[in-house]
Amino acid sequence: MFRTLDQADVRGKRVLVRVDLNVPVENGKPADLTRIERVAPTIREIADKGGKVILLSHFGRPKGFDPKDSLEQFAPAIADVLGRPVAFAADCIGEKAQAAIAAMKPGDILCLENTRFHKGEENNDPEFVAALAALGDIFVNDAFSVAHRAHASVEGLGRKLPTYAGRTMQDELEALTKVLETPTRPLAAIVGGAKVSTKLDLLGNLLSKVDVLVIGGGMANTFLAALGRAVGKSLCEHDLLPAAREIMNIARAKGREIVLPVDAVVAKKFGANAPSRVTAVERIAPDEMILDIGPRSIEHVCSVLARVKTLVWNGPFGAFELEPFDTGTVEVAEAAAELTAAGKLITVAGGGDTVAALNTAGVTERLTYVSTAGGAFLEWLEGKALPGVEVMRVK
Repeated sequence: MFRTLDQADVRGKRVLVRVDLNVPVENGKPADLTRIERVAPTIREIADKGGKVILLSHFGRPKGFDPKDSLEQFAPAIADVLGRPVAFAADCIGEKAQAAIAAMKPGDILCLENTRFHKGEENNDPEFVAALAALGDIFVNDAFSVAHRAHASVEGLGRKLPTYAGRTMQDELEALTKVLETPTRPLAAIVGGAKVSTKLDLLGNLLSKVDVLVIGGGMANTFLAALGRAVGKSLCEHDLLPAAREIMNIARAKGREIVLPVDAVVAKKFGANAPSRVTAVERIAPDEMILDIGPRSIEHVCSVLARVKTLVWNGPFGAFELEPFDTGTVEVAEAAAELTAAGKLITVAGGGDTVAALNTAGVTERLTYVSTAGGAFLEWLEGKALPGVEVMRVK
């Protein structure tokens, strides 16, 4: 369905490679090298095959040129990860970019300046797209995390140049397509996070795909309230109780199983190590708030994982960033990792909070695939067409 590097002849070609360097920076250096490490195989492969690797990325939300958002600070980190020199050009179009590319030899690597220094990037302006396309012979997109944006360096270039998925993009598309389109069943999804309102589309699409839907985090409180449970001071979208009931009715009509907490860790204030207790969800006091799932709920979720074959995970179970309210997320993550390592479960996870939670649990490397994409991962699970993916499809 998608063209990959297997079909690309890169020898001697100028290869524009879209990567995502939009990562936290501390003291002028990237604080998280994960995304750079993920794209390293694509960069090395193109360079080793004699292609001229020209990296494109955005960083931050600059309004025009801003030195603090320059990609120059990333070139040394990319070079360290690759173990190869990485040159830098002080613009992503025009004379400076053209001169730097003209000086390249096959196998060289060049990082162009922040694409968002030009307003044509986010506007997908045809003139800016044409200026970018003039710099390359081939376009390789290895940034799934921005594939949901119809920007010049994501979607626009794909309409101008022969376009291929990089190895990280390929892995992501194959993993996500498999779990949602051709999963080994039974298929379960864990959907957590704070609000139902941000995940209505996701829940609707997943109900047509999964056999079991596990709902956790603050959004589970809205479902509990919809069932008539008193949730005290817990985060709860009371205006969405009808929507929650409708989702449960659809699940019942489709024969899908919905798993909600049966007990919870509650506290009277939100804070690390706040005094807490475990209680059944029917016995939450008016001045208490739910901050994690309880041991019976953890046991129930783990029993679900033990009987399904594939798991999609988006969102934590509780306030995982605060002890002791990380227990539910960590214990379920451990169970998923053990089953995955034993070959009994295929686990695909993603979303910013989810990745942070799985890193906290120390299980990221033991799951089948963990996506570093946030919005793009969510929109894919919602069943939406992603501009940066659609442009790569084999017509």
